[in-house]
Amino acid sequence: MTTTEQATLADRLAAVWADFDARLEQVPVLHRLAQGTVTLDDYKRLLFNLRQQVVDGSPWISRAASNFDIAHFELRTAAISHAQEEHRDYLMIERDYVAVGGTLEELRAGRKNIGSEALSGYMFTYADRPNPVGLLGAMFIIEGLGAQRAAGWARRFQEVLGLADSQVRFMIYHQEADAEHTGNLEAILSSGLIDEEAADEIVRCAEVVARLYVLQLEELDR
Repeated sequence: MTTTEQATLADRLAAVWADFDARLEQVPVLHRLAQGTVTLDDYKRLLFNLRQQVVDGSPWISRAASNFDIAHFELRTAAISHAQEEHRDYLMIERDYVAVGGTLEELRAGRKNIGSEALSGYMFTYADRPNPVGLLGAMFIIEGLGAQRAAGWARRFQEVLGLADSQVRFMIYHQEADAEHTGNLEAILSSGLIDEEAADEIVRCAEVVARLYVLQLEELDR
């Protein structure tokens, strides 16, 4: 990939992120959080719904890893490492949920909302493709959300609801963890491994995942 192509991919992903960020501001629960009218029930429902989707994170990453051939060894290695790091994340959500008065029984008996169903279905379907390079676009959105928004949301929940650090561990953890993941992703995107066709797939996947992630958050109120 040439320097011009790298800049084009970065610009295209930045545009996807800008649209995603604007949509997030309109999500009811996040709007209430910004306005200071969010409730403890809002926070519990957010954790409840995130947990159902986060459980699927490591499995779809692992499936993607298994579909990279030897010519994409670096991406396979990165995916395997990432899956290992992510596979216990849902346990942090469970601890936070119990810490704010929920029970493991109700949490584990939950089901995905409509947006979560669509998001997980898309991720698993895409991960089944041969050499699913486009999933780097999904990681751009998901890891970027953790790195750029999670800690701010945690602090705001604490300010409004008086929550302790032990009740917002999942969000606090992901600022640091996802910042590292985002750095690794940027290195891959600028490494020369991505040709023009792959860049198109990455941007398209980022667009789809951004829209489905917003849908997941919108469905908390339905």
